[in-house]
Amino acid sequence: MFGIHDLWLFVLAGLLLNITPGPDMALVMARSMRDGVKAGAVAALGIGAGAFVHIAAAAVGLSLIIAQSALAFAVVKWLGVAYLVVTGLRLLLSRPEPVDAASVAEPASLGAVFAQGFLTNALNPKVALFFLAFLPQFIDPAVADKGLAFVVLGLVFNVNGTLINLAVALAAARLAALPSFAVVRGRLDKVIGALFVGLAARLAFTQP
Repeated sequence: MFGIHDLWLFVLAGLLLNITPGPDMALVMARSMRDGVKAGAVAALGIGAGAFVHIAAAAVGLSLIIAQSALAFAVVKWLGVAYLVVTGLRLLLSRPEPVDAASVAEPASLGAVFAQGFLTNALNPKVALFFLAFLPQFIDPAVADKGLAFVVLGLVFNVNGTLINLAVALAAARLAALPSFAVVRGRLDKVIGALFVGLAARLAFTQP
């Protein structure tokens, strides 16, 4: 159907890739621990929305342009690096949160959390290269409309990935609710900030 073969193998491989820790999962965990399960879930949905950018790009061939053009890859990569660095530094330079529940700072708005998830995924060229390298292995070379096959496989992968991230958000929120977690809760912004700067550094060394 749609020129797709071995769909079961694609789903299995996709699930294994989705549960591998990476920037998306790290963001969901950080937001869920910092602002609660609702914020973690919204971050997961933002990441899913960002993945649609890569699905569409793969379907129309833009990912191929990014993969083959050093300039295009560099532009997307450094936009992603700049975004992660700015976000990370803002958190690192923020004032530490008091542990006192009566004076804890208000959580980030859900709109901002969604945008953070969206941009973290959409500005990551590694995701574009993944879609371009992984999806064609399950598409019949003889099929006329490869774009439709890209979209169907991308949707399957994205739905599974979003469900896993939602489960991660729930698990992280429960972990943050443990009494022992209160020791680090006041400095969680610093942890998240360092995480984003580290992800930016790793992305900076990514090659097409």
